[in-house]
Amino acid sequence: MKRENFSRKRQAILQAVCSTDCHPTAEWVYHAVKPQYTDLSLGTVYRNLAKFKEDGLIASLGVINGQERFDGDTQPHDHFVCSKCGAILDVSQYELPWELFQSLSERYSLRIDSHELIFRGLCPACLKEQDWPVQEGA
Repeated sequence: MKRENFSRKRQAILQAVCSTDCHPTAEWVYHAVKPQYTDLSLGTVYRNLAKFKEDGLIASLGVINGQERFDGDTQPHDHFVCSKCGAILDVSQYELPWELFQSLSERYSLRIDSHELIFRGLCPACLKEQDWPVQEGA
């Protein structure tokens, strides 16, 4: 019976990451799942996130503002990170030119299997807060 409960907790943790586009922290996941499983510990969340990451079920975006952030969308896409508030936005409209990969491969004798591109700057909310004009299309 305990194994079944553990399995449901694991599924709830994975579902919490995959059902949001906020690129959550472990603490966010913990608070999202805790009402369902009152005996859930933060350590359980961390261990499961590490296992999901290792298994390729989720991706890590690295440490942003002191906390590791996760993405349930494992399809190739890039991100924008706000330097002020730490908001993370998916950026998927642009494709890098094949020539860039070919040039890097040849120059450094590499085989490139994937890439991650992170843009940094200020998000629309932080720009508005500073009364900076937001460019059209942003």
